[in-house]
Amino acid sequence: MNQNTQLTGEWKTDERPVPKPRKRKRLDSEGRWGILLISPYLIHLIVFVAFTSIASLYISFTDYDMLNPPEWTGLANYSKMIDDPLFWKALKNTLYFTILLVPIKTALALVLAVALNQKLKGLKLYRIAHFIPVISSWTVIAYVADSIFNPRFGWANSLLVSLGLEPKNWLADEQLVIPVLVAVAIWKGVGYMMVLFLAGLQNVPGDLYEAAEIDGAGPLQKFWRITVPLISGTTFLVLILSTISSFQSFEQIYVMTAGAVDGVAGGPNNASLVLMLHLYREGFTFFHMGYASAIAWVLFLILFVFTFMQMRLQKRWVHYD
Repeated sequence: MNQNTQLTGEWKTDERPVPKPRKRKRLDSEGRWGILLISPYLIHLIVFVAFTSIASLYISFTDYDMLNPPEWTGLANYSKMIDDPLFWKALKNTLYFTILLVPIKTALALVLAVALNQKLKGLKLYRIAHFIPVISSWTVIAYVADSIFNPRFGWANSLLVSLGLEPKNWLADEQLVIPVLVAVAIWKGVGYMMVLFLAGLQNVPGDLYEAAEIDGAGPLQKFWRITVPLISGTTFLVLILSTISSFQSFEQIYVMTAGAVDGVAGGPNNASLVLMLHLYREGFTFFHMGYASAIAWVLFLILFVFTFMQMRLQKRWVHYD
């Protein structure tokens, strides 16, 4: 309180009005720019993911041939699925394909990652060589596989003949077609999983291995007691990604089996027919788009259940420390 205030008895203040901050306006401007920059992805998400998913769910309850307006049929497509022997055949083949593919590819990717995590000469060259099939198209991979498993000039049959065995028609044999497809899928996809494991291995502290060596631990003991627990999170991710990709396999099977038996993909005798291929046939060959949409949603529910089960198991064996 100054002297003037004491004489007049009036209360005065020297405080000036604080100007409104302009930071909020600047943040609003940044927010608008952020929305503008991510708008292509948002448009893609809304139009090609959210809208199409809702539309396919509606179509799965209708009879729709893409030429006439859809007619509401309720659960007719889902009841048809229960009585469809080809659906159960495709589901069985998909499970067989997944059960063979996922464990072998995961184990092989881990072994390759451990080997390529060492200090070796030409290490980058080895990593690139294992990753080249990942970035190659399935058309190229199919041509390479044909040079191996072709019944007339493939070197797989040449090897069998040199051993005194009968040649095989690999992709036209009901017992061999799925294992051959699994072998090719492993060759193409193991490099990607190997890179994921490499990232996990490089996060393991080297001090733990040094301490284990001092205690007299061997290579296998270090692998099972240190490496495996500390990369369990990466292993869990690899299992989920491998399971989802195996259930969604389409391009490989379509390209490799289309010319094996009478130009019809999924042969022989539907031995390589999987859910995605069955969905494609019903939707784009027979124009049963309502039934194809129902298959798509059942496939989504199957993947959701598998992922949910894996998430629950994660709490038991994934090491977080």
